[in-house]
Amino acid sequence: MTNGMRVATGQFNEPTTDALTFAAQMGVSGVVLNNPKLPGDQRWEKDDLAELRKRVETFGLQIESIENVPMHFYDQAMLGTEHADQQIKNYQDIIRNMGDAGIPVLGYGWTPNGVWRTSWATPIRDGALVSAFDLNEADTANDTQRRLATLIPGTFDENHLWSTYEKFTHAVLPVAEASGVRLALHPADPPISPLGGIGRIASSFDGFKKAMAIADSPNNGLNFCMGCWSEMGEDVISVIKHFLSKNQIFYVHFRDVQGTVPSFNECFLGEGNVDIAKAMRTLYRGGFTGFLIDDHVPTMLGDSEWVSRGRALETGKMIGLLAAIKSEQKTT
Repeated sequence: MTNGMRVATGQFNEPTTDALTFAAQMGVSGVVLNNPKLPGDQRWEKDDLAELRKRVETFGLQIESIENVPMHFYDQAMLGTEHADQQIKNYQDIIRNMGDAGIPVLGYGWTPNGVWRTSWATPIRDGALVSAFDLNEADTANDTQRRLATLIPGTFDENHLWSTYEKFTHAVLPVAEASGVRLALHPADPPISPLGGIGRIASSFDGFKKAMAIADSPNNGLNFCMGCWSEMGEDVISVIKHFLSKNQIFYVHFRDVQGTVPSFNECFLGEGNVDIAKAMRTLYRGGFTGFLIDDHVPTMLGDSEWVSRGRALETGKMIGLLAAIKSEQKTT
């Protein structure tokens, strides 16, 4: 396992030869697999997770993290509905199996109705395409989001979601500690609550401080999505310093947006709200030893879904920026 602050890449759900070769060619440390396609209707098994890790390692890479299990594995745990207890038990088993398989981090969200966008193809610089959100258009955003809102029974406010989060974390964190797996909470995207009739608890600085206090554990921390914090309009550098001082940033989605809620769009690194050099320097000088990934990237001319010029460009920026900051640290 590579140690020290480093650049990885993600997120894809099938470790194909093309995807892993592309990752290796970019020179990253490893990959994040998002909701990987594995057997199992309710949980993942140790042998399948171990095979997944071995597959990645044959390309000279490591699995830095798995991010997200299928929503139907734990949606009722989030909502506190009929099968919540069974889903929590299954989630505990997944954590144990990840630990046995040698996969060290599980990223997750506490947002039952998922990521919302009102556009997946907003043009920015010279026609590159990104996602965007405008709250004024959210009611008619797209069929997927309308369907999500209707499939989830009832209306669940933030108080209810805090209650289910507390029950869940108190059940799974002891298992995570025993298994050597760290759990990394991702912000609601967009960080607006409620949205679609559902409370979204991980949507503010205070909300994250509360989440970390509810389950105070070295295995409880953040998937620090810089783009979501930028969407919130927070002072991203101050937020990094706060959670870094508590060793609660496990990994970083190094992306950014233009604008803040209620209306924003994604963008190329260096063209958004955040001073990306200052952000990376703050992480490095603050002793961060985890990894950063590109996450969402602009779609450029001729790009495929994952093996893309946009991904290579943004990953190259991150690798170069980190190398420069490491170099300046040596000379000061």
